[in-house]
Amino acid sequence: MATNNSLKNQLANKQEGNQVGTAQSLGLKGLVNAPTMKGKFEEVLDKRAPQFLASLLNLYNSESGLQKAEPMSIIMSALVAATLDLPIDKNLGYAWIVPYSGKAQFQLGYKGYIQLALRTGQYKAINVIEVREGELVSWNRLTEELELNLDGAESDKVIGYCGYFRLINGFEKTVYWTKAEVEFHKNKFSKSNFGWGKDWDAMAKKTVLRNMLSKWGILSIDMQKGITEDGNEQKGRIDITEDIGVNLDIIDPAEEPKKPSDTLPEGTAVQGSIV
Repeated sequence: MATNNSLKNQLANKQEGNQVGTAQSLGLKGLVNAPTMKGKFEEVLDKRAPQFLASLLNLYNSESGLQKAEPMSIIMSALVAATLDLPIDKNLGYAWIVPYSGKAQFQLGYKGYIQLALRTGQYKAINVIEVREGELVSWNRLTEELELNLDGAESDKVIGYCGYFRLINGFEKTVYWTKAEVEFHKNKFSKSNFGWGKDWDAMAKKTVLRNMLSKWGILSIDMQKGITEDGNEQKGRIDITEDIGVNLDIIDPAEEPKKPSDTLPEGTAVQGSIV
């Protein structure tokens, strides 16, 4: 009798396994093709969703490190980029999906920070540049008076990074970090060497820009979300489920898409204060 019950249980489990799959077993391609997931990205991106998901698969196929990351963490990182309406093509430098300790993380590039700032309509000018040997004339950390001679470069050696913005209300800010200060910040706070190893200057400019905007800039809801999500480890499975409104443990690719919960901000409002 016990044997018969055992066989029945095995058959039942096998039938159930044919109907549904776990997020892990489906893999990234299976998750991307699941109607539930397609529905979520279509809700965020509308007609641009197929192109975005195709770029996600292209990125995945070209990055061996990313192929080792948990598929759902890649989906979550991509969903953050989609919500911020930023491309994930690594060559463009707006946003990256970075593998770290078996999972994927969303990272903003310095171009992504500039793009989100410009969308607020509050910035008249914004930029961040490398400062080469011979270009720095003087820098006063207290008054933030910076004098550069951009025609005075003595070599291609980068000695620091300068960030600047001016708001339409006239407020302006200039910051300067030496390369040593950026290196110290990287060693203290960066959990992965992924971006730094491929484009050190881009990551350094992003570090300076992010610090400047988070302290003194006007932040839209999208910018606040981008700063918060930038480089964060993916949250626990329960929290992710609540965020995107789908069950991560059981996903049936054949099911009809369900309307996801509206938990992600649209990012149109502007926080009208300078931190």
